[in-house]
Amino acid sequence: MITKMISSAREAARLTPASRNRAADFYRTVAIGFVVLGHWMLVAPYVPKDQLVLRNILVEQPWTQYLTWIFQVMPVFFFVGGFSNAVSWSSACVSPKKRRYWTTGRLRRLLLPVVPLVVLWAFAATIAYHLGVNPDLARGASQAALIPVWFLAVYIMVSIMVPISYALWEKLGLWSVAILAGLALLVDVVGVGLGQEWVRWANYGPVWLAVHQLGYWWRRGDQSTRDICILFAMGGAWMWTLIGPAGYPLSMISVPGEGFSNTRPPTTAMLALGSMQISLLMLLSKPVEAWLQRETPWAAVILAAQYIMTVYLWHLTVVIVVAGISLTLGGMGLGTEPGTVAWWTLRPVWIAVMIGGLLPFIAVFGRFESGSRARGGHGVGMLQASLGAGVACAGLTMLALYGVSLDDFPGFNWISVALTVTGVALTTGRWSGWSAPK
Repeated sequence: MITKMISSAREAARLTPASRNRAADFYRTVAIGFVVLGHWMLVAPYVPKDQLVLRNILVEQPWTQYLTWIFQVMPVFFFVGGFSNAVSWSSACVSPKKRRYWTTGRLRRLLLPVVPLVVLWAFAATIAYHLGVNPDLARGASQAALIPVWFLAVYIMVSIMVPISYALWEKLGLWSVAILAGLALLVDVVGVGLGQEWVRWANYGPVWLAVHQLGYWWRRGDQSTRDICILFAMGGAWMWTLIGPAGYPLSMISVPGEGFSNTRPPTTAMLALGSMQISLLMLLSKPVEAWLQRETPWAAVILAAQYIMTVYLWHLTVVIVVAGISLTLGGMGLGTEPGTVAWWTLRPVWIAVMIGGLLPFIAVFGRFESGSRARGGHGVGMLQASLGAGVACAGLTMLALYGVSLDDFPGFNWISVALTVTGVALTTGRWSGWSAPK
């Protein structure tokens, strides 16, 4: 099977047109890989006395918060998503039929793979409830495993906005980025500067839309080295202002126990970090493109990209499963104090175990992702797809914030699960869409 997959990827690599922006695919795949690796390093399961404790290395060793500037690469994903959405949407606009079904096509691959994840965790929560498992443990496990779906909820809403945001781009160009950045700054001033915390949640819109809008700029292809360097300098200067004089958190990932986060909800620090990351990627895009003209590296990107969403969705579930098995075996392999020299020395082994544990999930659930691209039919109209996506995002947000486990019957939060599953069905236009192809 693996040989067939590699052969298929090589064939696809040979057939790829020279006009395709291969760097975009590479950046997207690497970005998700960095998120996965970062989470595997961040979460530190520890079994000191036959009791599982989920430690966080950002708390154990604060110096590691500097590393979040490297591993927090969600701005890169939104940026590359903007590029891809611009290519896809502008192509769809030439045909009323393609335009009508564009939303379904773009969201199907994002939404279909999440259904088995949610259903499996709902089933696990139900079993845990009936077996009398500690409710706090069950809730914590499901909440940790479902953290990845917060990104889906945000990215899906940004994708729904593409017809509007792209029209704004065509009319205003980079001024559309400036307007969104200005709105994000205003939210920071009111939410952080004036202490109106509730206002800060509004920044999910302008921060991520601004980064996504920069992807439209990349697709236009008229940026000079000077323009890119100016963007980097602006991002760096604003980051220095926030982390220094303004007293914003150093970490670009939420740190347990800290009341102020740069990511949930996002601050303009995320926009500053994204500006620096994006600038570097655009500067490197030509040599990366040249390298990816070679068959072997490009085939590797194609192969990885086929299952990258599956990897992203299930990588924290693997941590929970491995930790649970270790607890069953008396804490085997998880008795080293997080943050010690021995713990860091064992990180390569831990990553290898995580990769090995992830492979069965890819084999079982990867078909939901690959099948979502090959599925025939036109889907549903833009209005129904957008409505369904909104319903699904409501359920995903609840799952990301609170997990799926409940202390009461039936043992899982059926409202969040129902919203997610119903939303996916509405968006994809077929209740049977979850069945993986044979």
